[in-house]
Amino acid sequence: MNIQKLIILFTPSLLKRIAFICAFICALQGFSQSTPSVQSKVDTTFIKIGEQINYIITVETDSTDLVFFPEGQTFSPLETVESFATDTTRKKNRLRLQKKYALTQFDSGVYTIPRQRIAINEKPFFTDSVQINVATVPVDTLTQKMYDIKSLIAVEKSNSRLWKIIAAIIIGLLLLAFLLYWFLLRKKELTEKEKEALLPAYDRALLELKRLENSRYLIQDEYKRYYSELTDIVRSYLEEDVHVSALESTTDQLIDKLEILKDAGELKLEDDTIKQFKRILQTADLVKFAKSKPATTIAEEDRKSVEQIVIKTKEALPEPTEEELLQQEEYLEELARKKYRKRVFLAAGIGFGVILISIASTVAYFGYDYVKDTVIGHPTKELLEGEWVSSSYGYPALNIETPKVLTRKNIRALVDSTAQDDGAISSRDMFVYGSMLDRFYVAVNTVEVEEAMKKLALSGAFGEEKPSEDELTRKFLTYISEQSIKTIEKQGAKNLIVKNDAYAIEGAEGLKVYGKFVAESKLTGEKLNYNYQLYFFVEKKACHTLVLMYQDDDKYAEPIIDRIVQSVKFKTDA
Repeated sequence: MNIQKLIILFTPSLLKRIAFICAFICALQGFSQSTPSVQSKVDTTFIKIGEQINYIITVETDSTDLVFFPEGQTFSPLETVESFATDTTRKKNRLRLQKKYALTQFDSGVYTIPRQRIAINEKPFFTDSVQINVATVPVDTLTQKMYDIKSLIAVEKSNSRLWKIIAAIIIGLLLLAFLLYWFLLRKKELTEKEKEALLPAYDRALLELKRLENSRYLIQDEYKRYYSELTDIVRSYLEEDVHVSALESTTDQLIDKLEILKDAGELKLEDDTIKQFKRILQTADLVKFAKSKPATTIAEEDRKSVEQIVIKTKEALPEPTEEELLQQEEYLEELARKKYRKRVFLAAGIGFGVILISIASTVAYFGYDYVKDTVIGHPTKELLEGEWVSSSYGYPALNIETPKVLTRKNIRALVDSTAQDDGAISSRDMFVYGSMLDRFYVAVNTVEVEEAMKKLALSGAFGEEKPSEDELTRKFLTYISEQSIKTIEKQGAKNLIVKNDAYAIEGAEGLKVYGKFVAESKLTGEKLNYNYQLYFFVEKKACHTLVLMYQDDDKYAEPIIDRIVQSVKFKTDA
């Protein structure tokens, strides 16, 4: 009975269903094996500033898949220190890829590493974000001693830039001298053409005819060039010595001019010579314009005839009069003057060029502003580079180094006038350079404060409780600095920015008050930005006040300020 039930149960349709379910389960298992997996982890989530963490990405995928890990600074706000090579392990047809990154951060705080994108067969996969705590490095101030910042060490100013400027100037002057000598003073050897150009017209004509005789024009059958040069030689001579416009005249015009001069008695030529010259010119015209070709012997004879014509013309010319000689001398002097002016212009051009090159080189090396301030001048630049003065001011004396000697002015200290009127603060004369709200201002003042602090304490300026001596000194410095700020405001300062820091020099406790303000210039009336620095030192029961003010855009003022502050010393023998 049980066997029959089983046979009925396993009908063909049921067997097909079971086979389909088994195949589906096998396919599902195969799909799950080929799906990539991405994981990430860090070795720690708590580091100190500058320490590194290892961020590891692990990918399991088929051996045929293409995997791309993130590169570059994708872990911001953390910085990537190093990206290590990918570690690969194989298991059957699966790969296990592991990529490690070294990350760090130099600021304390809590940072989140963002999700990282891994591309597998161009399909994106993302890791989880991770939170990292970056803590500061604790400093044990009880066991470790604290030291003041060391003062600046004075270093001698290097003269290398000065020597470069001097060398550049010397090289420029040598170059200018060489150019002047080469183009103006040097006696240059004349070339053959220059020597020939200096010859008289008669000698030059005979020399050119001799050169034409030795030419190869007739051998090369170049009659046109031969006759062109032949007629040009004689025409040029006639134009220079006989003073007729021969180069631009036709044959007939030139012959007519010669005959007129002959008839006027200015040119004693025979008729045969003029006729012979006319024949040669007509032959030359036929050769040049009608392509005529005379015999070689005729051409040679024509050259000899022209040479004789030149000689006879020279002999036929009358002796020049004194007036003509004078005119010729004036003409030569004018030529000399033109030549001299040409040399002067050339020298001026060379000098201007050297100066221009020197200026351009200096501007390129030092900058336009520096060159402009050096050439035209700049008030604070002259103060900075001038001879400084070291002197003592007030009592007890304060020794300070300044660009100029500070002058004594019978005014009160930079404190509120009401406090002075009450007699709380007894001030001495102030030593100043410049004026407040000027381009640059320096002032030094010394105030005896022992009695002043007592009076101010009794008046309640420091509160009802009796402060200690150190606290009283600090409160006094704060009080006098506040009064000084009020005085600056009374001078027209607006929008004051006030900062203050404790300051000490040579063991004397002090206060530095500094900042910026806007005020109208006393010279131009325009609104300008100013910087100010106020130093207050209590030493030997006296308060020394150092006031420094300068325009904000003055780049030469800051080095002056630094040098003045570094030079402050107290006179212990006072």
